[in-house]
Amino acid sequence: MTEPGTPELPAIRILICDDDKAICEYMQTLLEKDGYQVKALTDPTTAEDEVRAGGYHLIILDLMMPEMDGIEVLKRIRKIDSDIAVVMFTGYPNLETAVASMKLDAVDYIKKPFNADEFREVIERVMRKKGLARTPEEQLHRVIGDTIRNLRKEKDLTLKQMARRTGLSVSLLSQIERAESSASISSLYKIAIALESKITTLFGDF
Repeated sequence: MTEPGTPELPAIRILICDDDKAICEYMQTLLEKDGYQVKALTDPTTAEDEVRAGGYHLIILDLMMPEMDGIEVLKRIRKIDSDIAVVMFTGYPNLETAVASMKLDAVDYIKKPFNADEFREVIERVMRKKGLARTPEEQLHRVIGDTIRNLRKEKDLTLKQMARRTGLSVSLLSQIERAESSASISSLYKIAIALESKITTLFGDF
């Protein structure tokens, strides 16, 4: 339940692909309790169309499936979306499949059987790696960064020009825009002045 005044975080959509229906249901229940939007597939051959239909932030993919193995599914997914986060999991881990997964930019690798806490930890870690904010504070940094970047581009200003106007370094301005650094009120004030904007505008609809 969201407290009054707390902004709603955008729903993060997760696709699970495993031929074992029981595992699909277990993971789906677990993730939905944590507030994610989840869809589970037991047929790996349908994963490609599902990803193409779009909107997913993370795919959890079983490595060993009878109709099509996880590496093949991942290869097909990468042709459609090179950035989507993918976590591979398997009951038969080995170096060869781990290396193949990493070459296709899988961001993490889970061994079966796994417990709920370990699973949640991996999902949270992947979300942080991909910049998908889960806390209101992280979300605020992202909103501020996006707003500053959009206003700067509207005014056709480069980061270098912004640095000259604000007295802040290009590196810091870049980190603020990418939500990798939290800006002080003093920095935000300088940025707002440089963008001929009110400081409150930088907070978007937050």
